[in-house]
Amino acid sequence: MPRIRSILSLLLVVVAIFCVSCGGQKASIPTTYAPEKIEQLQVLVEPIEEAKENFDVLKGFIADENWIDTRTYIHGPLGGLRQEMSSLTRSLLPKDQKEATNLSKSLFTDLERLDAAAKERNSAVAQRQYGKAVNDLQSFLDLVPKS
Repeated sequence: MPRIRSILSLLLVVVAIFCVSCGGQKASIPTTYAPEKIEQLQVLVEPIEEAKENFDVLKGFIADENWIDTRTYIHGPLGGLRQEMSSLTRSLLPKDQKEATNLSKSLFTDLERLDAAAKERNSAVAQRQYGKAVNDLQSFLDLVPKS
């Protein structure tokens, strides 16, 4: 008799687990941005837009071939850009996150190459990488919905 009770208890546990795991609603993933979400994204995008406006300072350093200030500016004022972009990327819809991640990686690859060009004092490569970085940053900002 005790053996039958333990088998019956085990059987009830298995049935309960099966019922719980198969039942319930599936969570739906939103496909559009709610107005509240857009407002939240606009707050997160502000520091990134400010950094984009400050890219003109970097352009001036490159044009003047001021390599020390170029490298300092990349690591200083633009140093927090990666964190800001990551935070914004996590707040986007899943359909936009992959592209945002790819653009972010591309931007920082461009900045790393720009830093290397500044270290080597190579003006042509620095200007080319600067142009790519600006384009990648603008493409990233274009992903963010406007109100």
